[in-house]
Amino acid sequence: MPGRIRDFGKYGAQGLKSSEAIAVQLDILAGGIASPVESDRGLAARLRYLTGSAGGYEALERAGISVSARTLLGWLAETQNPNRLNLERIDVAYWDYRRRNVAQDLKRRLNAGGGTRVELSPVNQSGVTPARQRDITHRSLNVRDWSEIVDCWAEDDMDGLEDEWCDWLMDIGTDWGEYHYVSAVGFSA
Repeated sequence: MPGRIRDFGKYGAQGLKSSEAIAVQLDILAGGIASPVESDRGLAARLRYLTGSAGGYEALERAGISVSARTLLGWLAETQNPNRLNLERIDVAYWDYRRRNVAQDLKRRLNAGGGTRVELSPVNQSGVTPARQRDITHRSLNVRDWSEIVDCWAEDDMDGLEDEWCDWLMDIGTDWGEYHYVSAVGFSA
């Protein structure tokens, strides 16, 4: 039985872990503020979102932001600007809080109707010599319960997400290891 690939890309294949591709697709489904945190608009929108509830303040704390109320009010009033490190932390806090807020809705949507079909695109083998290329086709599988996957994603637990995803990936059969790395995954809710 194939396992997880240890030396991916050794012969020139290109792609990413399918669990990471799942996380990217969940990020896309979650949506969010498009303006970068460095812009006035992006910073103001993130701060409004984070300071609108106790959960947002908890996200700021988890991200390592510990400023005085006066400084935070200055940021909100746009009379003070956060330094680069705090800008990065505000962005981290925003996405952390956003993922947690949309997790329940995503689980409901992805689990509806018996689950969601996931399309797996094989790795790009254009850089692999023909003798080493493998015949890997597009595959799909139906994930019936997204609860654990979405929970790991919402907690930014990539190791847990990989474990949960690989449990579903094994449903493909004995060649599941060929899809541990992919060029893309596709699904929507």
